[in-house]
Amino acid sequence: MKNHLWKHILAVRTQSPLVHNITNYVVMNNTANALLAIGASPIMAHAREEIDEMVALCGALVVNIGTLDHAWSDAMLKAGHRAQSLEKPWILDPVGAGATSYRDQILSRLVALRPTAIRGNASEILALAKANQSRTKGVDSTAQSEEALDAAKALHELTGAVVGISGETDFIVSDQPVIQIHNGTPLMTRVTGLGCSATALIGAFLAVTENKTEAMTAAIALLSIAGELAEKISDGPGSLQMKLLDKLYNLTEDEFKNTLRIEC
Repeated sequence: MKNHLWKHILAVRTQSPLVHNITNYVVMNNTANALLAIGASPIMAHAREEIDEMVALCGALVVNIGTLDHAWSDAMLKAGHRAQSLEKPWILDPVGAGATSYRDQILSRLVALRPTAIRGNASEILALAKANQSRTKGVDSTAQSEEALDAAKALHELTGAVVGISGETDFIVSDQPVIQIHNGTPLMTRVTGLGCSATALIGAFLAVTENKTEAMTAAIALLSIAGELAEKISDGPGSLQMKLLDKLYNLTEDEFKNTLRIEC
């Protein structure tokens, strides 16, 4: 598995996939920089008038609902339709799922478009699958990632999507055995938008990797390991952001394989 995952990291670095992001204001800069650091090429575009052309141009689509409004919702839905019709891979990040009825209505319409992949924290995955009545706390998880496994399996059965649950342990749920990644650092939760960055990185890997389960696994492992190694030379959240970008850029094969802790 480690050899396969590293091969996918090299594929992103060498092929530089173009990734179309319709994402939120809070994380747009972080997301673009993370994609550039791994070797991908980000496009941040949400104008409804150019969606059809933009989706056709790119290797993958990332839809992140963090800062919804009417115009952005229309653009996201149009992009999802376009990706579906072109059979382009796309990933949904259900930020704040369960927080408001409007957010849930838009998410239900996006899920109906059968995304290739879905990634969120445990509370978001639970809310998206309507597994229980738990409420979200902002965009931070109030449930443990293990609690969302049944919800993730239900989402996979409903949509066919590979489903990632972010947390202290990251889970990847698909038609293959559940994968667990035990990397990262608690300090990563003190930096806004790293989950959103994970979603964007998954988009890049979906663009170049035929096995979508391995695509998500490689992306999550890469970000988690980069954060874990960066924390060792950081003084706090501010320097972690900078060091993490550096590590995404210069991570070596030995560092990746020696640090990765994975169960499958």
